[in-house]
Amino acid sequence: MTEPTVDAPGYPAEFAERYRAAGWWRGETFGGMLRERAERHPDRVAVVDPAAGGRRWTYGELDARADRLAAGFLARGIGKGDRVVVQLPNIAEFFEVIFALFRIGALPVFALPAHRETEIRHFCSFTEAAAYVVADVVEGYDYRVLADKVRAEVPGLKHVLVVGEPGEHTALADVATEPVTIPDPPLPHELAFLQLSGGSTGVPKLIPRTHDDYIYSLWGSNEICGVDENSVYLCALPAAHNFPLSSPGTLGALYAGARVVLAPRPSPDVAFPLIERERVTITGLVPPLALVWTEAAAAGDHDLSSLDVLLVGGAKFSEEAARRVRPALGCTLQQVFGMAEGLVNYTRLDDPEETIVTTQGRPISPDDEIRVVDDEDNDLPTGGTGHLLTRGPYTIRGYWRAPEHNAASFTADGFYRTGDVVRRTETGHIVVEGRAKDQINRGGEKVAAEEIENHILAHPAVHDVAVVSMPDDYLGERTCAYVVLREGAGPVKSVAVKKFVRERGLAAFKVPDRVEFVAAFPQTGIGKVSKKDLRAAIAAQLRATTPKP
Repeated sequence: MTEPTVDAPGYPAEFAERYRAAGWWRGETFGGMLRERAERHPDRVAVVDPAAGGRRWTYGELDARADRLAAGFLARGIGKGDRVVVQLPNIAEFFEVIFALFRIGALPVFALPAHRETEIRHFCSFTEAAAYVVADVVEGYDYRVLADKVRAEVPGLKHVLVVGEPGEHTALADVATEPVTIPDPPLPHELAFLQLSGGSTGVPKLIPRTHDDYIYSLWGSNEICGVDENSVYLCALPAAHNFPLSSPGTLGALYAGARVVLAPRPSPDVAFPLIERERVTITGLVPPLALVWTEAAAAGDHDLSSLDVLLVGGAKFSEEAARRVRPALGCTLQQVFGMAEGLVNYTRLDDPEETIVTTQGRPISPDDEIRVVDDEDNDLPTGGTGHLLTRGPYTIRGYWRAPEHNAASFTADGFYRTGDVVRRTETGHIVVEGRAKDQINRGGEKVAAEEIENHILAHPAVHDVAVVSMPDDYLGERTCAYVVLREGAGPVKSVAVKKFVRERGLAAFKVPDRVEFVAAFPQTGIGKVSKKDLRAAIAAQLRATTPKP
């Protein structure tokens, strides 16, 4: 017997009972959590939105807005179990929308602002979404035009709701109505939302998270990161990304009764004044941004003294870069290594500095089970480098509607194959050594090689393509597309390949950073393309052409 969920493998009953008995699962829902905080301190500021003139919503106001919008969703036929693709920037309405959906048991599908037609069409079609929520225009990009295209191609999409001027669609502001009694509110063990997997094959897989498991990751993170009602969390990264959502993120801050400050952009010229004005105590960045911040802090004159903790995650933070944080920003670094599928590791605030700068932390929970195994799934001794497998009270047991992926991504006894190559220290800290899966981590944005290859293969002059990672001092990894042209094809320039991919409606970060034309690919002993050799070749080429300091 398993915990019942929708379209996804649930937790086996014996594990669910164990996690409840241990106190990890508290029987809470997101809608109930917000209601409790609003009743306890209705006048405390919950969300600060500088993009809207610095408006400030209290917990009472956010709760009331969620109630009214939930009623409006129900009135339009959006109810429990329905999927709603949410693609919003860092604005207060993001929380109004998701808590309204949480309250009625509809499932937000978290899309990122950078996603474009190919990804959004897939999300709406695959999930059979009832609605799609966007802003009107953000930094010059008109999401209403994107919505027009998607709606034309996904007939089942009933509603497009727009924050701002709706154009041909419906204004979100016109949806809210008088609160009603929710007919079938969600239960703690039921699904709360669907997140996107970085994935190594094709478009992202969908990650089903329950109220029980995700809320545990919030308060578990809060305890480790020192987040309480006096904390001020700056959301600098896209709000829908798992890292700024839950580690401890905006939802962790709201769970604690703290204040969330939304940064329209993560650049120092935007973030530093917000830190100074709002007395921000904690925030999270990906490694490239952390490098930018440390350099900018030395040259700037903003008062960053309120900042106690900087979390860095989304990709491995190099030791050299990690050592710069405390001298530059005057705060404690916490390294974060986790995944939207579940497991999250943190260095602790009281860890020795050497541990903080050289490891990626320890798991949240005593019930997080960690295995480091060789290629045959044999467990390795402490210090051995191998594949990371995990299972625990907030790690999923399967992707949503993906039985074939689940067979490959999970062991028979429920361990998730993360695709990471790690070693574990004597203290239980994890050191990330790389990726086993064919996935490129471009500064925290996960790029699936197969997806990009499929698009490049559609070019009429392309015979074959292999997309690999190449080392980069700034982003950690960038993408390199090795292309074999069709026999008799005329000359093709790399810029033309990039333009072709861009015009197929992909997010900008998925356009190959470099294109190399070759006559043939190196092969393995069994005739497969040797991406290992291609990675080595581009790395050697970069070394040969990079001036020595």
